[in-house]
Amino acid sequence: MSQHCLSCGACCAAFRVSFYWAETDAHPLGRVPQALTQAVSPHHVCMQGTANSPVHCIALDGEVGKQVSCRIYAARSSTCREFSAGSEACNRARAMHNLPAIQAETEV
Repeated sequence: MSQHCLSCGACCAAFRVSFYWAETDAHPLGRVPQALTQAVSPHHVCMQGTANSPVHCIALDGEVGKQVSCRIYAARSSTCREFSAGSEACNRARAMHNLPAIQAETEV
């Protein structure tokens, strides 16, 4: 996890976090707690709180822009796993919360 993420959380409070239902623990190989999701379509769910306005993922603890953590980080969805600090989407979410843009981190 990026150090920026620990003091941000804007993505968890800006976008709907939707993914295929089989990523939930309702499927034998799924890990995301189904109890924290809601149906979007017959085959997709989203994290509770991310289909609302204002957006705030049920798994996000802390205050956006200050200090945050994800209660299900180890079991988070592919949508969250694929989100990159400093990406265009990241900086769009940061702007929604009046946070400055950050540079994408390069792997060493």
